[in-house]
Amino acid sequence: MGDGGESGGETGGVRRSRLLDYAEMAEAGPPPAEAGPPPAPAGDPEPLISDDAVARGRHEFAVLLGEFRRTAVLVPTDEDDAPLVGDFGGIRWIYAFSNESALARFAIARGEGGREWPYQRLLGARLLDATVPAVGVPCGVALDVGTEGEGVLFPPVTGIVPEAAAVDADADVEGIRG
Repeated sequence: MGDGGESGGETGGVRRSRLLDYAEMAEAGPPPAEAGPPPAPAGDPEPLISDDAVARGRHEFAVLLGEFRRTAVLVPTDEDDAPLVGDFGGIRWIYAFSNESALARFAIARGEGGREWPYQRLLGARLLDATVPAVGVPCGVALDVGTEGEGVLFPPVTGIVPEAAAVDADADVEGIRG
């Protein structure tokens, strides 16, 4: 994947967003039990990541997404009782935490560990299916921000959020839509 947010250049005149990679991960089912990667043609370099590793990664993300959807998370709120959010890369991210310790690490990382942090407890599914679309701009969920090596992003793409809130919903990219 290139630095310009494209994968392999342009596809049918449509630039491929990095977020589409997440959508593909979410849509993929479990990896085949006995299927291996196809042999590389003679003279071609070995792929950086094997097809098996990609399939395992997609499966692991799908399992993680399912677990998130079934789990109650803590969503810190501002003085108006609205979810605390941050904007990055043109996406609004709702902060969510798996437990009070993760929320405390986030507060400390922001230099605000000494104040009270009100929060709501919501199911991950409610965040993705109701709260994200209500924001009105491209929005995803950032789980456990500030917890080194354990944070997860659930971007606003098809297969993660409702199609009406997905940034790739109108894309005509092979493998996603079409």
